[in-house]
Amino acid sequence: MKPESVRLFVKPGCPWCEEAVDWLVSNGIKYELLDVTTSAEARDEMHELTGQTRAPCIDVDGQVLSDFGADELEAWWEQTGFSV
Repeated sequence: MKPESVRLFVKPGCPWCEEAVDWLVSNGIKYELLDVTTSAEARDEMHELTGQTRAPCIDVDGQVLSDFGADELEAWWEQTGFSV
């Protein structure tokens, strides 16, 4: 199933964040990018979702994965049953 909402919380210069963006783009997945260094609202929401301040964090239709690399994102994506 294709997700309806994909939101990616990132910090500029974070290599894992860049990997997550690259993975989403290479798989043609539309997403909203939220910079937690420039938006207090995004930072607070990420902390509320995950209980931590580490990025990246992704919220896909209410399912959350945090502090991950591209390999973990791919495995989690498949595990959740989302299609690319």
